[in-house]
Amino acid sequence: MKEPECFDRTQLLKFRRFIQSCQLIFHNDLAHVSQDRNKALYATSFLIGRDPEWIEPYLPNFNNQDPNYLSNSWNLFESQLFTLFRHPNEVRKSEEELDSLRMKEVVHVSLYIANFRSLVSGIGDWGERAPIHDFVSIALPSFKN
Repeated sequence: MKEPECFDRTQLLKFRRFIQSCQLIFHNDLAHVSQDRNKALYATSFLIGRDPEWIEPYLPNFNNQDPNYLSNSWNLFESQLFTLFRHPNEVRKSEEELDSLRMKEVVHVSLYIANFRSLVSGIGDWGERAPIHDFVSIALPSFKN
């Protein structure tokens, strides 16, 4: 399986893809990354530029056995990565792209669905707004023709 591309904060729009690549590796290679600490170390090894500097204060205590310690919980570690490296306008950007998404006649419906799902995942909490409404309102005119 292909390793994730190295990531630095100058590529904020690629952050979600970096996390997804790490997760694919974790699901595929359980022998090497079965523990959350190994997952945290693995992901950290692909941070380049100045990005690995944020982990330096944690390194002396990386063997801390406390389950709530950053290196012992992939969910906590991933959450910290999102806080630090997620594009600050990712939700707004996804909403704008979703608003402008159209299903063209020459595009296969599966490609439209993949694009739609990718944009929806970038929005996160939908609150009162149901994503299926947007899916139908965007795609339905194309199906009518």
